[in-house]
Amino acid sequence: MSLVFSALADPTRRAILERLAHGEATVNELAEPFAMTQQAVSKHLKVLERARLISRTRTAQSRPCVLDTEHLDVAAGWIARHRQIWADRHDRLDAHLTALRNQDEETTR
Repeated sequence: MSLVFSALADPTRRAILERLAHGEATVNELAEPFAMTQQAVSKHLKVLERARLISRTRTAQSRPCVLDTEHLDVAAGWIARHRQIWADRHDRLDAHLTALRNQDEETTR
């Protein structure tokens, strides 16, 4: 999962994933919107492949990239679980602080 979060840390790689969410694309197609060389885009693709966020299929003429959502789903699940843990902790802290405030108000009366 560390590879997934590391890959997602870069805005170019996130943009590539957004593009692939609309369908497969070749390296040339993915490189078009960026002011970088095809070689630089290929390096980003290798990072995404290592994180298993994309795969490359083979056709007779090219190797288009395809989004693989399985590991994104795992990361999203991890985030959701931890979001809930922190929300629960926040709620408990809020209840505790409210109880302390109420207790303080009762003592000062």
